[in-house]
Amino acid sequence: MDADELATLTADPIQTLGMSFYFDPLTGERAKEHGLNIFEFYGLGRAGTLGDVDTPTVFKAFTFFNQPTIDFLWTRAKSKADPVTAAADYLLAAYAFADRTFGGIDLTVLARFASAARKVVDAEPRGVCPLVDGYKKFRAPADPVHAAYLGTIFLRELRGGVHIHAVNEVGLTPLVACYLQDPGLFTLHGYQADEVPDVTDELEGKKVQAEEVTSAAMQKCFDVLSDVEREALAAGTRAMFDALQNPVPVTR
Repeated sequence: MDADELATLTADPIQTLGMSFYFDPLTGERAKEHGLNIFEFYGLGRAGTLGDVDTPTVFKAFTFFNQPTIDFLWTRAKSKADPVTAAADYLLAAYAFADRTFGGIDLTVLARFASAARKVVDAEPRGVCPLVDGYKKFRAPADPVHAAYLGTIFLRELRGGVHIHAVNEVGLTPLVACYLQDPGLFTLHGYQADEVPDVTDELEGKKVQAEEVTSAAMQKCFDVLSDVEREALAAGTRAMFDALQNPVPVTR
């Protein structure tokens, strides 16, 4: 499998995998322990990997959310809980989700996926994607189930980071890019009906360009892997994505 095929194969499954724990009911129960709702836990948990940073830093890292939503997810939420503490526990929530889901997958498949994913993100220079840099601060787990799921989070954040650069490169605003990606996501990210852009052929063409630039960037990221490692990344992605439909708890 070449890097271009891998970039295409992993794009949508990794997007889904890396976010699957965000709004899981048990993640919501964990949020209550911090005095947060599940959305505030998402904001502090994900952005808290950056540290106790200012709101403009989070707004830039998230990019496709509007300002009032970032104020809700971050500025006001961190008056209720420490973001660094929340981020550490949010990662534990991710591992707990993995433990409830990936018990039917061969540990060798997960370990090889985790190793390949880590090789990809470790090859990236700092600053390309701040959220990837943030997750790198955490100790790499020895448990292959946890390591593999962290790998999906890494790769999701990496693709998101290079997509931000791609959108800027082709001259799309985040608002327009978000709407063209998914009108439902546009609403979820806090935009209002009166902000819906007039969609033109030119804008749609730029969105296609942005996706092409993103895929090309991910291809370069995957160039660091050998053929065997790319196959391992593909196999792990398939296995974990399938497990979302038929979760099996881990037994230890």
